[in-house]
Amino acid sequence: MEVYDILKRLSDARGISGYEGDVSDVVKELAEPYCDSIRVDTLGNLVCTVNGGKPEVMLATHMDEIGLVVKFIEENGFLRFTRMGGWFDQTLRSQRVVIRGKKGDVWGVIGCKPPHVMKEEERKSVVSHEDMFIDVGASSREDVEMLGIEVGSPVVMDRELIHLSGSRVSGKALDNRSGVATGIHVLSLLQEREVDATIHFVATVQEEVGLKGAKTSAYGINPDVALVVDVTIAGDHPGISLKEAPIEVGKGPAICMVDGSGRGTITHPQVVKWLKDTASRHYIPFQLDVSEGGTTDAAVIHLTRDGIPTGTLSIPSRYIHTPVEVIDMLDVEYTSKLVARAIERVGEYF
Repeated sequence: MEVYDILKRLSDARGISGYEGDVSDVVKELAEPYCDSIRVDTLGNLVCTVNGGKPEVMLATHMDEIGLVVKFIEENGFLRFTRMGGWFDQTLRSQRVVIRGKKGDVWGVIGCKPPHVMKEEERKSVVSHEDMFIDVGASSREDVEMLGIEVGSPVVMDRELIHLSGSRVSGKALDNRSGVATGIHVLSLLQEREVDATIHFVATVQEEVGLKGAKTSAYGINPDVALVVDVTIAGDHPGISLKEAPIEVGKGPAICMVDGSGRGTITHPQVVKWLKDTASRHYIPFQLDVSEGGTTDAAVIHLTRDGIPTGTLSIPSRYIHTPVEVIDMLDVEYTSKLVARAIERVGEYF
């Protein structure tokens, strides 16, 4: 299967933090041909293992996406919601959504007070998610309940992955289904190779709400070294400068040096050397990333037990945490190649 087709299946699947089951099923189907064993741990992480002795490598990619959860059903059938993960409220307005009800999917739209009746000061401010609601076409709370929707029902943006110009694509949940697609592609690249290492490819849960799955899975696996594949902010479009985010789409994965201004991850020097040496040896383009903002699963993996050397490779992405994220499929290919070639020689470094 082509990498784009893998990514489309993953991106179009629906699975917000804590409700990743449908995505996990897709990952299992796609990864199973390349693994010796697959298991789902207590928290819901999918652990795909390729046996090969020491050292043991953990390749972590989170499979959850940001979304919403129904918190209250109005008497007239409108749904109030809370955010699950880091949304900018302005992004939510006027989106089409899918509510995962007990009886199946229900489509709706996010509405709010129309600008025609807003006061002047209201028009100038961002509408808060607390002033928005979901309209599923129901006329009463009873109608909503008949649809199988209840308090706690997860809500996902209704988007599909599409091609843009060239090798660029746009869709929802590319943070971090692009990382998951990379992990599956890595397993396929290593299938015909002799690798003196055990690989644990982990599709983690609940990253967007506290890096939870990475913490428990890393403790259970206790690897000798770990790599995380996620996305990072590209600064190559209007409204942001390369001085703020010196990463560009289409120029290869970013090796994270520091994220969260050091509160997240300061990458282990031996991991940096391992990745840089591999990229240079195989002529794989890469970028270096120092960020002041968020962090990744690496932040908790490297603090597990008595410490695990951990690094992050990031796929450059535009418009992170929106339903229209943009990446370049070349970066997925470059990242996959770098991870695969690095794992082949991991024993020389760890």
